[in-house]
Amino acid sequence: MKSTVHLCGSVPLANSETVFRAVATKLNGRVRRIPDGEPGERDNWVVWQLAKLSAHPDLETVPPPGPEYGPSLRVRPKPGVDPASVAFGPLGYSAAALDSWRVFARLRAEGVIAPDVRFQVSLPTPIAVVAAFIGARHAELEAAYEARLLAELEEILAVVPPADLAVQWDTAVEFAVFEGVYPAWYGTDYPSRLAETLTRLVRLGNAVPDEVELGYHLCYGDFEHKHFVEPADTSKLVAVADGLAGGLGRRLDWVHMPVPRDRADEAYFAPLSGLSLPAETTLFLGLVHATDGLDGARARIDAARGAVKTFGVATECGMGRRPSEQIPALLDLHAAVADLL
Repeated sequence: MKSTVHLCGSVPLANSETVFRAVATKLNGRVRRIPDGEPGERDNWVVWQLAKLSAHPDLETVPPPGPEYGPSLRVRPKPGVDPASVAFGPLGYSAAALDSWRVFARLRAEGVIAPDVRFQVSLPTPIAVVAAFIGARHAELEAAYEARLLAELEEILAVVPPADLAVQWDTAVEFAVFEGVYPAWYGTDYPSRLAETLTRLVRLGNAVPDEVELGYHLCYGDFEHKHFVEPADTSKLVAVADGLAGGLGRRLDWVHMPVPRDRADEAYFAPLSGLSLPAETTLFLGLVHATDGLDGARARIDAARGAVKTFGVATECGMGRRPSEQIPALLDLHAAVADLL
C-alpha cells in the first residue's frame, strides 16, 4: 500500500485503542503505519523522562544555567558518583509499546485495522533527553541512556514480529543543538556537530533489523507550539536526510520534515531540489496545519512542488498538545490534503 499520510507519533485521544480505531477509519488506504498516540504520561513527548532521571539514585536535580526552551530543571551526577558507572533502569518505552501492540494486534485480527498496516513505535534519540535534561557529564550519560534505550528496542523486537513493526527515531533536539539553543558536548561548530549527529543517528538506525520499517521524524520542536528557532529553510533538514540515506547500512523507509505554517514560499523548500533519497524512501512534508486548513496546505504543496515533485503529508510535529475534540477534524483534514497530491 502506498502511504500518502504519516503520523509522527502524538495523537491526543483517550487511549491507544481510540487512536487505532480513529486513524484506521478516517485514513483508511492512506496510511501504512499507525502509532499509539502517546497517551497518558507520554503526552508531552520526552518531558516524562525528566521525572525518571530525577528519581535516579545517582543523580541530583539542579536548575538550568539560564532561561531554557522547555522544562526548567536539569540533572547531574551526585558528588562522588563516577558518571561512567551510571546505568539506567526501565525508561517505560518498551512497556508502553508492548501494551499498545496487544491492542493493535487484537484490532487487526478483528478487521478494524487493515492487514498490511504496521504498528509504529516512535522513540526519541538519546540526544533529545540528554541535551534537554542533563546538566553535566553529557557524554557519559548519553552513552548510558543510549544503552538502555537500545535494550528497550530489543525488548520490543522480542515480542512484535518484524513484518508488523515500524520504528521511528524522533530527531528534534539535534536541530536545537545545531542552532545553539541547547549545549553541544560533541563538535565545535555546525559541520562537526552534523557529522557527530549523523554518526549517532546511523548507529540507531542500524540497530533496527532489516525486516522492520525504519524512519526518522526531523523536527524543530513544538513546546507550547513554538519552535526552538524558526528554520531559515530546509537546508539543515536536507543535510541530515542525505547523511542518513548515504550512511545507513539498511533500507530507509521514510523521512519527515517540518513545514512552518507561514512558509508557503519557494525559498523555504528550495534546498529540497538537491535531496538525494533512494527510490524506496518516502519524503513526508509536515505541511498540514489545523489553523489554516486545506487552503493553507494547498499553498504549501504548490510551493514545495517547485523543488520536489513527490511526497506525502503530515503535521509539522504530530498532533500533541491539542484538545482531543479537535483530533477527528484534523484527521479528516489529513485525508483531504492527501487527496490533493
